[in-house]
Amino acid sequence: MAVTIDIARDNPNAATVSIPASSPAEDKPTLIGLSRVELGEALGTIGVPQKQWRMRASQLWHWLYVRGVSDFSQMTNIAKDLRQKLADAFSIARPDIVSEQISVDGTRKWLFRFPPRGAGRPVEVETVYIPEEGRGTLCVSSQVGCTLTCTFCHTGTQKLVRNLTAEEILSQILMARDRLGDFPEAHTPQGAIVPSEGRLVSNIVMMGMGEPLYNFDNVKKALLIASDGDGLSLSKRRITLSTSGVVPEIFRTGEEIGCMLAISLHAVRDDLRDVLVPINKKWDIKELLDACRAYPGLSNAKRITFEYVMLKGVNDSNQDALDLVRLLKGIPAKINLIPFNPWPGSEYECSDWERIEEFADIVNRAGYASPIRTPRGRDIFAACGQLKSASERMRKKDRDALAAS
Repeated sequence: MAVTIDIARDNPNAATVSIPASSPAEDKPTLIGLSRVELGEALGTIGVPQKQWRMRASQLWHWLYVRGVSDFSQMTNIAKDLRQKLADAFSIARPDIVSEQISVDGTRKWLFRFPPRGAGRPVEVETVYIPEEGRGTLCVSSQVGCTLTCTFCHTGTQKLVRNLTAEEILSQILMARDRLGDFPEAHTPQGAIVPSEGRLVSNIVMMGMGEPLYNFDNVKKALLIASDGDGLSLSKRRITLSTSGVVPEIFRTGEEIGCMLAISLHAVRDDLRDVLVPINKKWDIKELLDACRAYPGLSNAKRITFEYVMLKGVNDSNQDALDLVRLLKGIPAKINLIPFNPWPGSEYECSDWERIEEFADIVNRAGYASPIRTPRGRDIFAACGQLKSASERMRKKDRDALAAS
């Protein structure tokens, strides 16, 4: 049975999408997000002999991440009795889709619902797919809410509810590939805007809700599975982690994950960055850039991306551009200029287009690539800095009362 979800609301540009009704979430441990070793150990709990763990774990890995199945009954090279044992003990179910919105430019935004896991009530996060010629980029969330309160970012107005688990981070990728028909034998929705050839989800950016480096272990685990050559097989050069500047974890990101790095810079002076990106009060611009210079594998072939949101009359002067070039001297870098994406209650305005172009020209003349990011999905609040859900963490006494009932 399909449920029709009206996602247009006050937005005439948002499509109305029919989504299959999901079954109630099962209270079973999930196999998604486990390493191969952990999969083997899980198999041991249902009586699979240890000598079979490695082989059976490889089978499961293939079905989960290559074939993209979400039902044990589809694992046809596994004996029926073992499939039944797996179904009785574990879950590989996808999260609930609360809504799916489609922008006039083809950008898709999903609102996914996950179990409470300490938050008291189910939580929701947003995930965005941006189709472009030759690639499809998925913007993945790492937390429900955020602690950083960056003043230009809508997500920062939502208090942190909890970290997402490795399973929940991976599930965003799996769900997007499901909805787009990006697994073998799956079908792409008629009329969907997707790359004309190749993988439909080819790039991952950890730029959704939350600060990924404040959830390092779960993000690391999820991204290593996503980049595993025998599974989802995303190139580490096509995985970018964006941080607002959690300096102690930057080196670990390069050493232990090996993905591309993006820095939410947005200002060239500490006094301004203290306001725009308050984490700067803990680790200032010098400390942040020193950590960037020490990033493992940094080279002209593996540049750091510096994100710079263009705020009218705030950080967009010619002098700001010259200071930006001076600050980044010696760092193999690309500078993404991001036109500010407005949201209700924001005190900022986007810089005029001519101002952005002049800023970009100064940076370009200094030898840095400085593409101006085309705003995508603004009509459905799916653009950079606009993501937010309505989830709130219950008070402790209410969580305790719920658990006792």
